[in-house]
Amino acid sequence: MFSLRSINKTFLTGFVALLPITATVYLFFWVMTAAEGFVGRFMKVVLPDNWYRPGMGVAASLAMIFVVGLMMEFLLFKGIAARFEGIIYRVPLVKSIYGATREFLSFLLEGKSKGPRQVVAYTFANNVTMVGFVTKRNLSFINSDAAVGKVAVYFPFSYQIGGYTVMVPVEQLIPLDMPMEQAMRFVMTAGIIEKDKVQSGNGHPETN
Repeated sequence: MFSLRSINKTFLTGFVALLPITATVYLFFWVMTAAEGFVGRFMKVVLPDNWYRPGMGVAASLAMIFVVGLMMEFLLFKGIAARFEGIIYRVPLVKSIYGATREFLSFLLEGKSKGPRQVVAYTFANNVTMVGFVTKRNLSFINSDAAVGKVAVYFPFSYQIGGYTVMVPVEQLIPLDMPMEQAMRFVMTAGIIEKDKVQSGNGHPETN
């Protein structure tokens, strides 16, 4: 006979096993459906009658992303994109949303050679240690003594979008020998990870 406790445990085990898969599949189909609906609507207008087939919107979206990425390899299109960005950065509110989104995605996606992506640990005055990510080493643009000898470290929240950007003394940071993706997963899931080992590095982060 199954007891209520064993039934609850079995149910929770199945729930934990299915939830990540369900969320991933749902997000995937949501993105595909959005792309199909948005791009497909324009294709129905452009294409002759009865030419459009389901899925062409998704295929066109993927092709568009690839073509844009290919175009950005050429200086001419980089210059056009830079001018377009310049216009966006002149529009109030829009520039804040666009700039914040672009910088955060660049921080996550660009390679180490294109930007600081070091994982560090920092201990606050109350003896609480947090894992963060060095986002900017040169803070001279702030023009304040408060930024001298410090770097910008981002401490994200767990299970939600947001966090704090803190200026901390570089010599007080502890470098962690930890991949960016693993560290982000550790922080964003409140430390609920399995079979992952965190090794503390020796020395201090390099400065520019």
